[in-house]
Amino acid sequence: MENKNLSVEENPLATQSIGKLLTKFAIPSIISFLVSSLYNIVDQIFIGQGVGMLGNAATNVAFPLSTICSALALLLGVGCASNFNLSQGAGNRNRAAYIAGNGIISMAISGVTLSLIVLVFLKPLMLAFGSTEDVLSYALTYTGITAFGLPLVIFSTGCSQLIRSDGSPTYSMICVTSGAILNTILDPLFIFGFDMGIAGAAYATVLGQLLSAVLVLLYLPRFKTIRLTREHLRPRAMYIKSIVSLGAAACFNQLAMTVVQIALNNTLTHYGAMSIYGKEIPLACVGVISKVNIVYMGFAIGVAQGCQPIVGFNYGAKNYQRVKRTYLTGAVVITAISILAFLAFQIFPRQIVSIFGQGSDTYFRFAERYFRIYMLMTFVNGIQPLTSNFFTSIGKARRGILMSMTRQILFLLPLILLFPLFFGIDGVMYAGPIADAAAFLLAVIFIIREFHIMDRLSAPPASQEPASSET
Repeated sequence: MENKNLSVEENPLATQSIGKLLTKFAIPSIISFLVSSLYNIVDQIFIGQGVGMLGNAATNVAFPLSTICSALALLLGVGCASNFNLSQGAGNRNRAAYIAGNGIISMAISGVTLSLIVLVFLKPLMLAFGSTEDVLSYALTYTGITAFGLPLVIFSTGCSQLIRSDGSPTYSMICVTSGAILNTILDPLFIFGFDMGIAGAAYATVLGQLLSAVLVLLYLPRFKTIRLTREHLRPRAMYIKSIVSLGAAACFNQLAMTVVQIALNNTLTHYGAMSIYGKEIPLACVGVISKVNIVYMGFAIGVAQGCQPIVGFNYGAKNYQRVKRTYLTGAVVITAISILAFLAFQIFPRQIVSIFGQGSDTYFRFAERYFRIYMLMTFVNGIQPLTSNFFTSIGKARRGILMSMTRQILFLLPLILLFPLFFGIDGVMYAGPIADAAAFLLAVIFIIREFHIMDRLSAPPASQEPASSET
């Protein structure tokens, strides 16, 4: 492993062009995120075609568990990767090895714990997540099976962050994509070929997750920049605390999405019952649209995650100008992607929703209005996750946490609860773009302030005048 003796100055993260590095790290990260999203999207498409609207509603009810699972994976994966790169940038390779080992063992333990909790409290959770009586049996079947895959998701997703930070973004991508591809193959086979319905989609998902976890296990003895031993896997409070500190922003963002999703589901069913749409149409439509939004966010978050190793290493090495250039490059790329997504959402909402199955004219009418209004600020939505990830990458956990909470908790959740009191179910739609605009403005303010701080840190010290010899 020749790379283990690489000095800080020789590391490609410090020397290669930012554009080349961002391409190297962001593209596999985007592909990984998009393909991992296929677990939910492919299930949604095949369930919509094979089971119908109630099946789609069931996957939406189960969706908060996916975000909780992602929250734990990002808490430990992003926190581990950020500490790993900061330690290497500072030249402390031994600490990087302990960070990696403690992150890996923490992912395994947390995954098993979450799975047990879900299995014990399955029905109360589905009801709390907004399930109606008609949807409940589908939700219990789907979630009761996929709960066994939760440890596999947390382990493979979290470790893929670490593998990318070790300089193997392509292998990290392979770990995630292979499982999603297997899921895509098995979904139609189980749902239609074996006539297993929604249970078939769940079994296909778990088998795909198992493949990803096995590929991650195969990489662990083959790290490029460290040599992982059994001693490094022994849990130590000081390293776990560091991991949790820097992973908290990404985790809280996912947990905030969970809280918002639960509030959204319950608000839609409550006010939907008072409208011409009924309970199930809004629940099914929003489930579809949230999955489509994940595809767009996969590009934005993939670029943000691609910036993380570059930003973290160079901030640890005190190369602040390179840190700033990396953020700005990422912001330009994300904005271009966001504009394309905005145009697609505004021009082709019905065509996009149709991919996930058919419905009544009322179903499509609600879906089109929701798409166009709720996603109105898509063209700036990528800046907030980029900025949150940036603060995590430079070790400023509190600012990263605050940025991760702005859109979901500080702005969107109160508006989702307040606006329907005045505008009915339409109030949910209006809450989205207002929250997005507020989060974007706050992100811009925070990043400008941080750039000024880095300018002062990188400025040469003022020369001192020689002392006068006159008496």
